[in-house]
Amino acid sequence: MEYVGRVPAPPLDRFIDDIYCLTGVPHHRLMNVPPMPSAHLFLHLDGPVRLWDSDRSTPPAVFTDGWFMGVWTRRFLFEYPAHVRLVGVHFKPWGMSPFVGMPVAELRNRWAPVDAVWQRSVDRIRNRVGDTTSAAEMLRVLEEELRSRLTDAPARGLDLVQHTGGRLEISHGAIPVGALAESAGVSGNHLANLFKAHVGVTPKRVARIYRFARLILSVDTLGPVDWAELAQTAGYFDHAHFSREFKDFTGHTPTEYLALRRRFPVNGEGPHDMGPMPAD
Repeated sequence: MEYVGRVPAPPLDRFIDDIYCLTGVPHHRLMNVPPMPSAHLFLHLDGPVRLWDSDRSTPPAVFTDGWFMGVWTRRFLFEYPAHVRLVGVHFKPWGMSPFVGMPVAELRNRWAPVDAVWQRSVDRIRNRVGDTTSAAEMLRVLEEELRSRLTDAPARGLDLVQHTGGRLEISHGAIPVGALAESAGVSGNHLANLFKAHVGVTPKRVARIYRFARLILSVDTLGPVDWAELAQTAGYFDHAHFSREFKDFTGHTPTEYLALRRRFPVNGEGPHDMGPMPAD
């Protein structure tokens, strides 16, 4: 598949890592997606797309248009259609809050149709995109829509969440949450409540996801992998905890994961390649 992405212009870049267009025939239809430090908007211009929660008590979902999803704390499965044509947004963990007009905690570990959040928006975006094959044009339309949806004034506490979340991002989750709260001049409980309001999860959970993402992105499948060294560098100092969290987040042991990545190496086309794993 072809990935074309870019960082949107200010002020959107405060909340969004990138907007992107993904087109073509997928190398693998079914993908296993671990928790990553972002929330998402997908607008599928071909479909349908099927998703399954790793929590088997949650029914699968089918989307023919598009969907929002908040920060996920567990893995899920995603099935591409036979031909992909989509535009998407990788929000920073706190970045969805000023766009959706609803508590983002309601989107934690959940998918929601775009029209349930942005009423009557999908058809308008589809009509503006039309049959264009220009990734630049599709991204221009998406960026204009995002700009029109951005609230004028930040909600209470969002600036503080953005600041402390940015420190977690830069440190890959290595800064203790107590130190974040102390430097911000607030209590740990107050900071946790602000994160729940604007991210959907606590800063401790965000730190765990950043730490895991650092570990996954540091794996070089072309050479020998010293899991103990990688885990320690990423901030895991208890081997049993590392092994348990790795299995929870990927569905595989580190050895199984490495074998899978060597069997199906990533192409490095874009962020969609860096976390998800083939499940078919």
